[in-house]
Amino acid sequence: MKAVVFDRFGEPAEVLRILDVPIPEPGPGQVRVRMIASPVNPSDLLVVRGLYGVLPTLPATPGFEGVGVVDKVGPGLNLLGRFALGKRVAVINSKGGDWAEYAVIPSRQARPFPDDIPDEQVASCFVNPATVLAMVRHVLAVPKGEWLLQSAAGSSLGRMIIKLGRHDGFKTINVVRRREAIDELKALGADEVVAASDGPIEEQVRRVVGPDGVKYALDPVGGDTGTALFRSLAAEGRLILYGTLSGEPVQIDSRLMIAGKRVVEGFWLGHWMPKQSIPAALGVFHEIANLIRAGVLATDRGTAFSLDAIGEAVREAEVVARQGKVLLKISER
Repeated sequence: MKAVVFDRFGEPAEVLRILDVPIPEPGPGQVRVRMIASPVNPSDLLVVRGLYGVLPTLPATPGFEGVGVVDKVGPGLNLLGRFALGKRVAVINSKGGDWAEYAVIPSRQARPFPDDIPDEQVASCFVNPATVLAMVRHVLAVPKGEWLLQSAAGSSLGRMIIKLGRHDGFKTINVVRRREAIDELKALGADEVVAASDGPIEEQVRRVVGPDGVKYALDPVGGDTGTALFRSLAAEGRLILYGTLSGEPVQIDSRLMIAGKRVVEGFWLGHWMPKQSIPAALGVFHEIANLIRAGVLATDRGTAFSLDAIGEAVREAEVVARQGKVLLKISER
């Protein structure tokens, strides 16, 4: 089969290659999936660069999520696998490997999706939608009417949070780097948008929400931006860190921690999801399917590329202000 492979860490366009490799066989508790499509996510490219939190043994194939059809079930008692056989599933590959014609994953990580959800939405249903839902509804449990502060608001995930706020009834205050994004996010449903170039973020936030600050905040950037979001917290505020786009640490003022009950915590979907029971995990995906149908957690589609065009695909995925998720189209259903 064809697979995207890298044998050293580096710039994706330079180190990714297409190779012919043996078709994998599923073991006990596993299924094999014939891949239909897989998105190019920032986390995939961080892995290729060697900058992600967990890195594979090389050589390796990237791809944490995708969509495909289960074509073989591993030996032994494998009820989940037998239930999924022949079905189209979301291919949740916690170790990577979806950028190939076939992938092997644990049976629990093959999630059948209703036929009315398009392939490209199923392919991108996990990394962003599940992260948004888990952080906002399940971890923070943001109440109706409350403010949620987020940075990197113009990202695909940030836009989903704005739409979820409109749907669930909480208000969003959104941090962007460039003022040009303000009108665009307002049109999307953002309640307030502040540009980092307009002055200290924490001062702009308090002008919007009042001197006490915000109770809920999300930051995937770190560095000065994450530090500003921490300073924007109310005395009993909670800040979730779920990325390090700047490559710099957040600076925590011990006096603010001591003076209140502020909480700073990390979130990684790869740690959170395995802790959920099978019924709870199925419930999360049921929520995601309904919110995709409603357009809330739907992924904007970008350009589709074949596996052979992997170099073009990863370059397109990193174009600044690009609209839509780049997709690797691997086969037809």
